[in-house]
Amino acid sequence: MLKNNSIHNQTIPDFAQGGYLKIAFDSFIIDRRAAGLTKQSIEFYQGYLDAFLSYCNRQSVTHITQVTPDFIRRYLLSYEGIWKPGGIHASFRTLRAFFRWLDFEDVMDSSWKNPILKVKGPRVPEEIIEPISMQDVETLINSCKGQNIFSLRDKAIFLCLLDTGARAQEFCNINLADLDLDTGSIVIRMGKGRKPRTVFIGKKSKKAVRAYLRERKDKCPVLFASQTDERLTYDGLAQILERHAKRAGLKVKPSLHDFRRAFALTMLRNGVNIFALQRLMGHADLSILRRYLAQTDVDIQEAHLLGSPVDKSL
Repeated sequence: MLKNNSIHNQTIPDFAQGGYLKIAFDSFIIDRRAAGLTKQSIEFYQGYLDAFLSYCNRQSVTHITQVTPDFIRRYLLSYEGIWKPGGIHASFRTLRAFFRWLDFEDVMDSSWKNPILKVKGPRVPEEIIEPISMQDVETLINSCKGQNIFSLRDKAIFLCLLDTGARAQEFCNINLADLDLDTGSIVIRMGKGRKPRTVFIGKKSKKAVRAYLRERKDKCPVLFASQTDERLTYDGLAQILERHAKRAGLKVKPSLHDFRRAFALTMLRNGVNIFALQRLMGHADLSILRRYLAQTDVDIQEAHLLGSPVDKSL
């Protein structure tokens, strides 16, 4: 039990005895923090737990034992039409993680049964989400006019986002010391799940980075610095993209994640081994990578032309 444990000299109530959901949720978040999860992961769990707790309060449900499989199903259904299917599934995954943790802690009475075990996860329809096109990337790069430090920086950012396939937050966390301009390698030290990996940039991206770094006069240790010589934040990076997209007159506003999708699909089209691509993108298994590789009919047709058993083997 968590009875008489203390964090920063504050006693954590024994939630098994009282069974209060709010206390159990707080203890779960403490466990996630102690496990070293990233700030983004903690905020992910906290947000969906808060939403579930609000629903419980509206239903006068305050104790763990009041949460049944039917109650969870009704909660998930209550957000149909409000959240996207992905958001509803994320809420389910959060509750599943919480109840599995509760089971593992073995603090509940022996008569208690884990309600999430009887709840099937909501289906998420597979969508083909188009990445940013190479034409739009070129348009963004062309909008970085002039040789001032910020135009050079933004051009290098767009090229490196596409060339590395890094997640936006990973990209913001890159330091100068993580980059080897001779080989083009960049060490991502804090990937998803805190797993490090190495990504790469090619000749054009290296040239753009060198041009940018030649104009840098600050002593900031980060690769891409803000106007105040500090590390670019996720929001700051998104604002750079939004500003150039508006300046370039792009019809469809691209997101930072669109560059990662474009990286995955373009690498596949260029014949890169899917297992190498998995490592470059930092995915634990291929099932996750599949979401980025929703190919067009043209891709499928070309794949068939390449490997047709009749045309190639008879």
